[in-house]
Amino acid sequence: MGIYIEALILYIVLFFAGSAGAIANMPQEASDFSVYRELYRIVLYSIPSIALIWYLVLRGKKPKSAPIKPCKNDLVSGLIALGCLLLTGFTIALMPSYFGGYPASPPSGSPVAVLEWVVLCTSCFLAAYLEESYFRFYLLSKSKEMKMGQIQALIFSTALFSLCHIYEGPWGFLNSVISGAILSFLYLRYQTLHGIAIAHGLYNIAVYVINTLLIMRL
Repeated sequence: MGIYIEALILYIVLFFAGSAGAIANMPQEASDFSVYRELYRIVLYSIPSIALIWYLVLRGKKPKSAPIKPCKNDLVSGLIALGCLLLTGFTIALMPSYFGGYPASPPSGSPVAVLEWVVLCTSCFLAAYLEESYFRFYLLSKSKEMKMGQIQALIFSTALFSLCHIYEGPWGFLNSVISGAILSFLYLRYQTLHGIAIAHGLYNIAVYVINTLLIMRL
């Protein structure tokens, strides 16, 4: 029961309250990209949150027994994950034009200067590492303690991951369900973190790049 309480507290604090809430409520224009806001997120939220999750997973274990050392499986899982995320994301982005409804909300604000893009890319990768560290590395590594089989753990991880993206609307939620299931499957299949985290970060950046290009054409 204790592991469920720990997982629930982490989920609420990291994704619904605390630092995340403070960041979301920082004053700024919705259409502006703020370097200071992103640096605030990186230093006071993303990095400490990742460190906390890794500590909870690795405490009492030898680093060699956990999937934190980069290996060739990271390349395989990363390439598969990136292809699947791009295909899923952009296919679902086209669905509102055929089936109605609103597309997933695009990221607010687009960077302009080189420094802004550097900060954004760093923030995207850390955000991806945070989500993969909790929803895959932490939850799936704790599945035995939670007395879950792999399929149950995959469903549990995907459900919590999708709930965090419900604000993106029905199509965005569907995208997160499919993407979450794919990332969980790849983690369970290859037992590596870095490949799927990097692929997740590259996908996040791709969304910003495409959004910026679309704005420039308007």
